[in-house]
Amino acid sequence: MIRFVFIKIAILAKTFLGSFTLILHLTREGIRFALHALWSNRLRTFLSLLGITIGIFAVISVFTFVDSWNRKIRSSLANLGDDVVYIEKWPWEFGGDYPWWKYMNRPSAQFREMEWLRERTRSARAVTMTYNLDGGTATVGELGMNAASVRAVASEYHLLRAFELEVGRYFHSSELDRGSRSLVLGARAAGELFPDGDAVGKQVKVMGQQLKVVGVLSAEGNNALGTSLDEEFLVPLNLVRRVNGGSLDEVNPLILAGPVEGIPVAELKAELRSHLRAFRRLKPTQEDNFAINQVSFLANQLDMLFASMRLIGWLIGGFSMLVGGFGIANIMFVSVFERIGQIGIQKAMGARNGFIMWQFLVESMILSLLGGFLGVILVEIMARLAAMLMEEELSLTFDNVVLALVVSTIIGIAAGLLPALRAARLDPVEAIRMG
Repeated sequence: MIRFVFIKIAILAKTFLGSFTLILHLTREGIRFALHALWSNRLRTFLSLLGITIGIFAVISVFTFVDSWNRKIRSSLANLGDDVVYIEKWPWEFGGDYPWWKYMNRPSAQFREMEWLRERTRSARAVTMTYNLDGGTATVGELGMNAASVRAVASEYHLLRAFELEVGRYFHSSELDRGSRSLVLGARAAGELFPDGDAVGKQVKVMGQQLKVVGVLSAEGNNALGTSLDEEFLVPLNLVRRVNGGSLDEVNPLILAGPVEGIPVAELKAELRSHLRAFRRLKPTQEDNFAINQVSFLANQLDMLFASMRLIGWLIGGFSMLVGGFGIANIMFVSVFERIGQIGIQKAMGARNGFIMWQFLVESMILSLLGGFLGVILVEIMARLAAMLMEEELSLTFDNVVLALVVSTIIGIAAGLLPALRAARLDPVEAIRMG
């Protein structure tokens, strides 16, 4: 019994190896015939693959742009915190019916609200407030920045907004509480005001006040959402309140909150909403006059935008690839007609229909793959030029290269299938006579 099983396995292995060897032989011969035919008609080959090249370039260039911006935006969102919620009067959800006038009339978040929420919200690991305002010209001796973007931050801000320090330190809690004249500089602001790199301990005049630099943030680079801290001047929020006074309506402040580990964001949002409604004395029948936004919602909106852009890329490139596919099919029919006598001789000598069919399919696939490969090369050139001329980081990913080659292969098979079938079904006597 065991001997019979081994014999059966040996027969199956021999059959498999024989079939595999035959397939390799047919592929090698098909490629040889295809390359010879394509090289013999170089101009026709070049014109045939233009449609595929343009189509692949259109699709993959759009995908490359979308992927690069997606990575940049995801990196920006990561700094903001996936689980952090933002309380303000403006919702981040935009649509066709967007009653901006209603949101405009909503009250802005207040410092007292932030303190109220911090005292009562048990599901929050941190609650803080921040807002931006124009600090005018920031000066250090004769050096200055004409547009100083001041970010006022309350205590616990560093627990919800990720950043790193290049030199120095962040604010002490006592400095934030009493509103001391301390300053943390973004990397680019520090480089412009202190070209020698020695910023910590120096004085900077901003908002009409002399502030002492206690730290410099590490460079974050430009990002797609404009949330980089590189050009910002971080100051204690209580300092700005003491200097400017008055309402915060003009600066659209944000209250930030993050959940305790293990607590869902939905639970945190529900508790914040309950406390805010109580603070603002809203009746049960009244709608919220505030918005609780979350980065994940923005990410979902961006996913929809990028999906639409990808669809546009397919539509733009699809027409070119469709035209290119018809061009390849036409060329393959011409190739069958030109080699009809050769096909008759091959069949008379014993060539099977599968060999004839495979021969023309390989030729069609190679033609389409050449077009796709040229399209990928053009995308890579475009990405490098964008990086050099516009300082835009575009990179062609391996996934997009594979996608381009797979799509090219499918187009090649589809375009060459009918010509290959026609060649395989030719009668050898009739083919020799016609050739």
